[in-house]
Amino acid sequence: MSDTAPEQAPPGPLILNMQYTRDLSFEVPGAPGIFATLRETPQIDLKLDVQARPIQDGQNLFEVSLEIRADAKAGDQVCFIAELTYCGIFTVNVDEQSLEPVLLVECPRLLFPFARNILAEVTRDGGFPPVFLNPIDFVALWQNRRGTADINAPPVGTA
Repeated sequence: MSDTAPEQAPPGPLILNMQYTRDLSFEVPGAPGIFATLRETPQIDLKLDVQARPIQDGQNLFEVSLEIRADAKAGDQVCFIAELTYCGIFTVNVDEQSLEPVLLVECPRLLFPFARNILAEVTRDGGFPPVFLNPIDFVALWQNRRGTADINAPPVGTA
């Protein structure tokens, strides 16, 4: 047996410490009548946004939130409105240049399957067919955001 302590591995570049539902809302404004009059498959309008913010100054801890809103309509009748904010607390050990793509691409990529499942279950439990989100290209979403972002806005991770 050796007298030396085992060497600890350096921390990884990205660690998902925890994940949680910050906000979940599901409304069926026309219930119960909507279930008797609905004759067509609702059209669903989806909106998705990713936000990231530092939790503590001087730390490598960040909260990344995946915000999803699904509005379902049949004709001019609202079937349901679902809103979900699903978050993760991440430890990020990367250089400043890599921070934004890690926070806005890699972190939401890890959160997405869980948020997708929650949205599918809540819509199914609400009496409608489950809403299954297609995979999201977070790289394209991030690049589009950078192309249309306010050039005077502070970069992600700064307060």
